[in-house]
Amino acid sequence: MRLLGLYNYWIVVGLMMIGFYTMISRGNLVKKLVGLSVFQTSVMILYISMGKIFGGTAPILLEDGEHVVYTNPIPSVLILTAIVVGVATLAVGLALVVRIKEAYGTIEEDEIHEQDDVM
Repeated sequence: MRLLGLYNYWIVVGLMMIGFYTMISRGNLVKKLVGLSVFQTSVMILYISMGKIFGGTAPILLEDGEHVVYTNPIPSVLILTAIVVGVATLAVGLALVVRIKEAYGTIEEDEIHEQDDVM
């Protein structure tokens, strides 16, 4: 029963493997970028899951002085940074795919390697 209580980690592992498999098994460059995005999202979910404290509140000091359990804000800050980096990485990757499409006429990895071998 303890393993069922950690379902969010099972989801993270599942998403991570789906993203990794998509990156290594597909020849289409856009599909590889989608796999990278899924992998990045799974890492973000992992950090959010580790940073959650049940019964924890936002780290705001209360005036009455009672003992309160605070949720750590650092994972949230890291996730905001990771989202920005992920969007920027995806944008640069898509821009490179557009340039590759213009240069080679395809976005399939095998066809690009064939054209490079001929030249």
